[in-house]
Amino acid sequence: MRTTFACREFTDEPLPDEVLYRILDNARFAPSGGNRQGHGVIVVRDRDVRRQLAELCRAPMAVYMAQVQLGEAPWNTVIPSRVNPEEASRRTLGSAFLDSLVGVPVLLVVYVDLSVVASFDRDLDRVGVVSGASVYPFVQNILLAARNEGYGGVITTSIANREPEAQTLLGLPRHAAVCAMIPLGRPQKQLTKLRRRPVEEFTTIDRLDGPRFGGG
Repeated sequence: MRTTFACREFTDEPLPDEVLYRILDNARFAPSGGNRQGHGVIVVRDRDVRRQLAELCRAPMAVYMAQVQLGEAPWNTVIPSRVNPEEASRRTLGSAFLDSLVGVPVLLVVYVDLSVVASFDRDLDRVGVVSGASVYPFVQNILLAARNEGYGGVITTSIANREPEAQTLLGLPRHAAVCAMIPLGRPQKQLTKLRRRPVEEFTTIDRLDGPRFGGG
């Protein structure tokens, strides 16, 4: 857990099918609501399909970058953005990472069947997040299992902004939410020291304004 980083640069070394199978075989033990296991994985091998998936990500990522340049938290649902999304999405976005998706050793698309997910926050006046509890533990397990095999990857979610097109491209029904696109491969460089906030910064006792929780 301490060395599984977001890897976006890979060597040309292939990731054998038997290793990918082990990765998914270990990842499947992630918990899900009611143990309904609504997650699914598509291993995208067709280079043209990969290219189309990458192209679908360019417009939402162009908006993302425009918001970052203005010092905003991109694509958040609380603070209105000063970026015109239609204008920003028309900009040409050069992205070495998106370009690389065509040739990465493995490209996975993870989806979840919303007909079996308990979305307890579905009636709240905000964007839903609870449905993710039945799929993202599995997604993180993929990265942990890959790290255990000496490989790496990264969770990308910009494809969700173009979900209808991705569903058509991948043959998914409308109730299958596109949750993540994950490239996997041998990292060009394995990081061992990750920068994360200490426990005391994000954990309090009883209330948000309660005392900080520490290990002492």
